[in-house]
Amino acid sequence: MSDIQTPAPTAPAVASTQTAQLPQLGHIRNPGMALDMDWVLGAQANRSAIERRCATLPGRRSVKKAHQAAWLLKALSCIDLTTLAGDDTDGRVARLCAKARSPLRADLAQALGAEGLTVGAVCVYHDMIAPAKAALAGTSLPVAAVSTGFPAGLSPLHLRIREIEESVAAGADEIDIVISRRHVLTGNWQALYDEMAAFRAACGQAHVKAILATGELGTLRNVARASLVCMMAGADFIKTSTGKEPVNATLPVTLVMLRAIRDYADRTGHQVGYKPAGGISAAKDALVYLMLLKEELGRRWLEPDLFRFGASSLLGDIERQLEHHVTGAYSATWRHATS
Repeated sequence: MSDIQTPAPTAPAVASTQTAQLPQLGHIRNPGMALDMDWVLGAQANRSAIERRCATLPGRRSVKKAHQAAWLLKALSCIDLTTLAGDDTDGRVARLCAKARSPLRADLAQALGAEGLTVGAVCVYHDMIAPAKAALAGTSLPVAAVSTGFPAGLSPLHLRIREIEESVAAGADEIDIVISRRHVLTGNWQALYDEMAAFRAACGQAHVKAILATGELGTLRNVARASLVCMMAGADFIKTSTGKEPVNATLPVTLVMLRAIRDYADRTGHQVGYKPAGGISAAKDALVYLMLLKEELGRRWLEPDLFRFGASSLLGDIERQLEHHVTGAYSATWRHATS
């Protein structure tokens, strides 16, 4: 028996608007659908089965040597290289973007046959969009901006919508929005759907990632239901966390969200991306997330248009592990700074 069950839907009608393919996507964009309360309320999560599945994964799946290096290069290409600090400056963002364009030292990239490899995107606050766009000029790397009163999402709705519009006008290719957690905690799924739909509309052609702040949703069942509602409202990605909560990305939460994505794809034919964020800083942990992703959703999701790591320090450890693969020696962590 599956550890996450959802009943058969009541034949929802899929919306026909905004189905154009985004520039950074290799698939047709999720158009959303009408809110199906039977589907949402029927979603359940068996915590003990989920935790058992996740606990056994690291021991059952491991890769070594050249295979590990290949997986680490894949992880690198799916990173949203992020700086969300109060003391961000144009210079810091420019350095981050330089690292995004050339995430591996030239000798390592050459030894691994990875010349030209980049990360998936650069993620910044609104005021840093312009310097990020300037630093990435001439590349296809998207700039993502956090929005909607990040990280708490408690500013007035009209201001959150306006913030999205301002970031899109400033050139953001992707918008990472935060949902109102109270809608989930009180079971007000219609309010969550309406909010997410308004955010999606404000994004226009910008790629929208819905941050669920899973560490604040109380139960895995709430995570499953919130995932479904956000996808029904047109989210291109669902994302675990802002990185500012006490508990961020975890494997059990990831399994629940991946199963929701799989269910949504099976029933609607539309692919939605996944982004774990917060607390993933070790290369070995990134490998476990990639393996779970591949087992649950398949090879197609191992591409940056459908998967991202929200991270800042992860890249440094991946580069350090790749240097060990090439040279046989570990270097000091300070040699692999990201900004």
